Amino acid sequence: MRDSPDQAETHTLRGATDRPALLTIRDVVEEMEPLATAELDDFLNPSVLEVVLDDGLCAADEARIDIKWTTRDDYKLHYTDTEGVNLRWGKHPHAGDYIHVSGLEHYHPPPDASSDPDEVEASCITQSPEELVTRAVLKLWRVAYHTDSYEPLNTGRNPP
Repeated sequence: MRDSPDQAETHTLRGATDRPALLTIRDVVEEMEPLATAELDDFLNPSVLEVVLDDGLCAADEARIDIKWTTRDDYKLHYTDTEGVNLRWGKHPHAGDYIHVSGLEHYHPPPDASSDPDEVEASCITQSPEELVTRAVLKLWRVAYHTDSYEPLNTGRNPP
């Protein structure tokens, strides 16, 4: 038996797509990342902001980050590249299935963005405003890009 409507929405984003948030994210991407081009899938009624990267992490020649954001500040930022590497930052209910995650913010590590409860980690991103989350993801991506390693993606630290 479920105690609240939020519990019925496990592993999903809550709320409608937040178009103004996606437009803000687009503007931040265009300001911060010269390798990126950001475009809504539908300008008037978007469901995702597609960020195309002219280069990828490690051996990848190209990459993309698909961003979903809702009016309840739930989000998914999903990186995928030409080498088949996937990873994801998210903030949404997960029914407590992720044993290493106490809050809603979590990170699905590469290479496959696994949802295995043993592999999902607490996210190093704990802020909620779309501008701050976007800046954090771009900074994490940029550090990983320059170090040619996936390790900094959830820490922001250069590998030893």
